[in-house]
Amino acid sequence: MIESSTDKLKLTVEGNTALVTIDNPSANVWDEESLAGLTDLVAQLDADRDIYAVVVTGAGEKFFSAGADLKVFADGDKARARIMARRFGEAFEALANFSGVSIAAINGYAMGGGLECAMACDIRIAEEHAQMALPEGTVGLLPCGGGTQNLPWIVGEGWAKRMILCGERIDAATAERIGLVEQLVAKGEGLSTAKALAAKVAKQSPVSVTACKTLIQQARHRPMGTAYSQEREAFVDLFDTADQKEGVNAFLEKRQANWTNA
Repeated sequence: MIESSTDKLKLTVEGNTALVTIDNPSANVWDEESLAGLTDLVAQLDADRDIYAVVVTGAGEKFFSAGADLKVFADGDKARARIMARRFGEAFEALANFSGVSIAAINGYAMGGGLECAMACDIRIAEEHAQMALPEGTVGLLPCGGGTQNLPWIVGEGWAKRMILCGERIDAATAERIGLVEQLVAKGEGLSTAKALAAKVAKQSPVSVTACKTLIQQARHRPMGTAYSQEREAFVDLFDTADQKEGVNAFLEKRQANWTNA
């Protein structure tokens, strides 16, 4: 049975979808406990062959997550800073590498580490009142949870520099326009929209989804020529799976596929 190791992350499972709610009042900030909890929780979800998608959201109506708890850094302890930086990296890299599909339902402010968490997800859905920023430079810090690397990949170098170097905060409409979020919805509709999208994932072969996600994410780092050949090999490798046989035969027999993630 999958269990969250911290009360700051609430977990519910609906079918093949896991819902993770950041619940650390009042601004759903990240601390060492919640970051370690996320790392552990993603590992459990990855090990469960019946979980195909994860939806991440924030408790309440105002905050997805306001980022790091800055009180942790008030004394200037460099050793603690190193621990927290590692925790941020471990947690959000684990989320980014989740074998299924991860969807952020951004239900309010997503600041600093909150936005980095959302960017670690595969897809982002924002409610119309949401606001997003990476304001670490205003307090003498920098985004250490993947922010400087993921933001330019998602929105391009120019907007990444505006948000990180100039501390520019953007609203949900701007986020959609520049590609930071894939969908904009009315207030209160983020979670239901994300869950509906996650339900579509369950119609896909989870083995195929994992293979496709790996190829897509590797496109950031590999020359296209080498990626083409790897894509073809991954296609052939799927013929070793039960899901490939089930998927093709279900289509030919005009029935719904019964995936086993194997």
